[in-house]
Amino acid sequence: MLKHGLIAISFLGLLLALPSRADEAQESPFNFHIGGGFGVSVNPTANFAGLGGAFQVGGGPNLTKHQSIVGEFMWQGLPPTRNALLPVANALCLLNSPVVNPLTASVPCSVASINATDNLYALTANYMYRIEGERFGYYVIGGGGWYYRSAQLKIPTLAPGTVCAPSWDWWGYSCVNGLISTDTTLASRAVSSGGVNVGVGLTLRVTQSGLKFYMEARYHYSPQGGRISTQIVPVTFGFRW
Repeated sequence: MLKHGLIAISFLGLLLALPSRADEAQESPFNFHIGGGFGVSVNPTANFAGLGGAFQVGGGPNLTKHQSIVGEFMWQGLPPTRNALLPVANALCLLNSPVVNPLTASVPCSVASINATDNLYALTANYMYRIEGERFGYYVIGGGGWYYRSAQLKIPTLAPGTVCAPSWDWWGYSCVNGLISTDTTLASRAVSSGGVNVGVGLTLRVTQSGLKFYMEARYHYSPQGGRISTQIVPVTFGFRW
């Protein structure tokens, strides 16, 4: 975590030290953006969630020619990995004999038979420092806000004596004396907490009116109330104006 922070700070300092070739055109008093792409999970989140879709939309006031405040809503899907579902499938095998269903050709206690969803939502306020040239530009952005992670796991009741493991904590099961509670038929848990983010982006001016295509990568971190933290890097493409 410290290593990542030092790299990010060094990169931001390098960008801010580059010479400015800002367009002399009149700046709009407000900024807006909308984009989508994909998000990569970083450990420990990567142990439970894989590559997912991402979306962001926002806007705010331009303070100066180079500085802006950006309020933003972000969503990222967190599709569960096989490792996150394997302990669940193993527990189901204790309740269901592994007989192949002739209609679906699936084993009732297999990973493929588990219906699981997980999504992250965030509302953040961010500071942006940007340099705009005649054609190309770049910016750095960072801030913080509130991160809300919602997970649902639809499975039958677990076998008595199932040992608690990190995967169960991810899905929201409660542990009693090191064992999973057996009176749950649907695990549904939402956790939320504050968080921070930092990233960089490149822009390409599309029209003289100020519409720009952008590409951005940003690191997000949220401790999620002391549970397994959320750490992701969404890569988004869209338009800013």
